[in-house]
Amino acid sequence: MNENATHVRKLLRQQAAVAHFGSFALRESDVPKVLTEAARVCAECLSVPFSKVCRYRTAENDLLIEAGHGWHAGVIGNVVSRADETSPQGRAFITGQPSICNDLRKDNDFKLPAFYAEHGIVSTIDVVINGSDDRPYGVLEIDNDRQHDYDQHDVDFLTGFANVLAEAVATSARTGVLQDTIERMKVLVAEKDRLLEQKKVLAEELQHRVRNNLQLVYGMLSKQLDDTPDRAGQRGIRAISRRVSTLAQVYDHLLGTEMTRTTDFGSYVKSLCLNLADIQAAPDGGVKLTCDSDAIVLDLDVVTALGIVVAEVVTNSYDHAFPGGKSGSITVSVRRSDGDAATMTISDDGTGFRARAENKRHGLGLVRRLVEQFRGSAIVASDHGTVWTIKIPVPKVALAS
Repeated sequence: MNENATHVRKLLRQQAAVAHFGSFALRESDVPKVLTEAARVCAECLSVPFSKVCRYRTAENDLLIEAGHGWHAGVIGNVVSRADETSPQGRAFITGQPSICNDLRKDNDFKLPAFYAEHGIVSTIDVVINGSDDRPYGVLEIDNDRQHDYDQHDVDFLTGFANVLAEAVATSARTGVLQDTIERMKVLVAEKDRLLEQKKVLAEELQHRVRNNLQLVYGMLSKQLDDTPDRAGQRGIRAISRRVSTLAQVYDHLLGTEMTRTTDFGSYVKSLCLNLADIQAAPDGGVKLTCDSDAIVLDLDVVTALGIVVAEVVTNSYDHAFPGGKSGSITVSVRRSDGDAATMTISDDGTGFRARAENKRHGLGLVRRLVEQFRGSAIVASDHGTVWTIKIPVPKVALAS
């Protein structure tokens, strides 16, 4: 009866120790502290003078002592053995089963490090500490300087504790990564705020300089036009002047008088189409580009991506839809849809093409990658002419404006 009572008290003490350790490990993000506490708890619960936690190193294929209890200085941080069956801990790691050595003096098959003899280690139990992937984290070992016949209860406790330790290590590692990430994010946010303020000042200065430079270029072209007597040269200079003027208009529209994160896409796409029509127009004016759009406020990143989409598709229509100088029309339309979305349609009445995923000529891959950036969708039909239908997610505040 006394023996049973002693055994029950031992089990209750071990259960309490495991619960206390689990609570400690959940609060602690320092993995070495968790491992050291685990070694101490194991040694005390099993009444042994030594214990250690060994981590497996893939590149070296060995077991490194990460933490321990009771050892002389210099043991922790050293390799205990190779991860093979030449040592008790290596055998446990390889087989995945507990390795019990009641008397190492009778087992001459193991290669033991010198500090075992220095500490008089006679008996050991090794169990695997599971990892977060297919390979175990390492091995948990208790060591005794006296011969002892360990029973199944001792093995069960150590195995259960190793499972708790495995989860504690994974949780501590995740917590540590999270805390490091948070600290880095704080630094990045502070740096971002500083750069944004600096960028605002620089952007305002840049805005004035670019506008002034465009006006200077436009003035120089106007003067050159007055000094150019031949008609062909005048036509070329006028074409360049128009494009400089168009570029200035689009630039002013995107930046405006204040630096903001949103802009009216409807107004922007109209300006963009005017610019594209001016650049792409053939001398005979055989291809006509028209654009009509609702006013929709979007983030500048979305506007930028959509602007590239419009330029890509419209340019492809100019280049490929009307071979041999055929006339035709290209239409860009942006309309609000029901719900938090808008629909942009880019169509032409040209010859069409066969839509193949690998067809880089018509920019299919680029268009779809750009649309995916803002979680939109794009489909293309090319039976009679070509029609792109692009769905654009729009914030409710933009739809309501």
